[in-house]
Amino acid sequence: MNLYTKGLLLIAVPGAIELALLGAVFNTQARTTDAAQSVAGSARILYQASSLMDPLLGEAARVRTALVAGDASLIGGDTVWTGLSGRLAQLDRLVADSPPERQSVREMRAALDTWHAHTDAIGRALRDKHDVSALAVAERGDVPAPIAVFRDHLDALVAAESARDAARRAALAETRRRQQLTLIGAIIGSMLIWAVTARVVARHFGRRVAVLTANAQRLGDGEPLAEPLAGRDEISALDAVLHQTGARLRAAGNEHATLKAKLQARAADLVRVNEELRQGAQDNEMFIYSVSHDLRSPLVNLQGFSKELQVSCDDLRATVESANLPAHEQQRLAAVLDGDMRESLRFLRISVTRAAAIIEALLAISRAGRLEYHLQRVSVGRAVARVVDTLQGAVREHGAVVSVRELPPVWGDPHAIEQIFTHLIDNALNYLDPARPGRIEVGALEPDATAARAPTDRTRTFYVRDNGLGIPSAYMSKVFHAFQRLHGDIAKGEGIGLALVRRIVERHGGRVWVESTEGVGSTFFVALPEQPARNV
Repeated sequence: MNLYTKGLLLIAVPGAIELALLGAVFNTQARTTDAAQSVAGSARILYQASSLMDPLLGEAARVRTALVAGDASLIGGDTVWTGLSGRLAQLDRLVADSPPERQSVREMRAALDTWHAHTDAIGRALRDKHDVSALAVAERGDVPAPIAVFRDHLDALVAAESARDAARRAALAETRRRQQLTLIGAIIGSMLIWAVTARVVARHFGRRVAVLTANAQRLGDGEPLAEPLAGRDEISALDAVLHQTGARLRAAGNEHATLKAKLQARAADLVRVNEELRQGAQDNEMFIYSVSHDLRSPLVNLQGFSKELQVSCDDLRATVESANLPAHEQQRLAAVLDGDMRESLRFLRISVTRAAAIIEALLAISRAGRLEYHLQRVSVGRAVARVVDTLQGAVREHGAVVSVRELPPVWGDPHAIEQIFTHLIDNALNYLDPARPGRIEVGALEPDATAARAPTDRTRTFYVRDNGLGIPSAYMSKVFHAFQRLHGDIAKGEGIGLALVRRIVERHGGRVWVESTEGVGSTFFVALPEQPARNV
């Protein structure tokens, strides 16, 4: 297994675990959102139930007053019954997931219909001047019987929903606690994973490089080399070359002794032969010194190992070219050094940098979810102006034109608002089409257009439009997901910018979406609150 494959495995395994941890974080976040929605549903049910009894009791008081005064005009009209019926219908929709509570609503509606029919009969009798004594008998208690039935079922529904509300609030608190623990566990687990990976890499490559360094030292000292390294990676190949070089040197020494014995009778040739041997010995010493010097010190981490080994390889290549070795040996050494070992070492360095960037990305989503915002009135125009000034270097580099329209203020955190437009404008710059001049426009939709798109009437919608490469329709659903990059060969980064934008916007109570045509350009919309949110 070569260094490229090993490096790929060292990144793939921890990366898969990182994705699993990230999935767990997103899962707990989704559960927290569901629990919060359940609590909000209970609050709406209790609020709706609390608004039923007072109108009904008021109508009962008016009916009794009409009986005493003998005036049918004192009885409320159809507006009261329409309002009560509408509230019951809304309450019925809110408790649709609870059959017992729906049954209570049906009983309340039946009691309301009975009381409605009774009041209609009293009204007709009063208007027709008929005797109402028989009808007035039902009004002698504290409250009429249908209203008492209505009240009993309403009290039972409120009690049941209050119990459900308490249980849901407890579940929400527990879910939030689990979310915090999951996030902390993900961060700690991520750090442990890469710490273990670094230790494994250091021990594995450190031991092999140490053996390689020791063999180079023995080769320089003329001592027997250790056993060849097992495996089929570039390090074991270089160790094999050292063993072959040692064997060739020993063979050359034997040949030198034989030649010296034969040439003792030929004094004239002895000087020339001795000079050649001296030059060969000097070249061998330079070669041995270069290898032993460049591979002497043990490396403390994977990136250090790759850099030091690269230096050693370059020096070894120079020594081989200057040595008087047979041509096929030089070609074999050159093939080993100039093969994919250089690419493998580069991949390892890139992989280490990539691993550090992934950890920094998780910390950034969690921070985006944990930072405390200081909400205030924010001038979006000034915020975007600061962003454009900061990105002037990139704008000039891409030869783009950035135009900013009039931007209304919003309610939010100033630093977070700048982050939103920094990511969106930087994203637009990175994915401009190099085949045509780049144009980026930042503006705001008119209030009437905003009302059709934004989640509430209290938001303003901004847009960042470009004429860049665009987004394929199949990729639209993944644009705001973390670690998703469409054109990874064009722009650098880890693919978390748009995910952070969505997290920041949603924490402000807004939303973000995109409209794009591949080859034409993209428009990112951001809806942000115009006023502070009112408590319900």
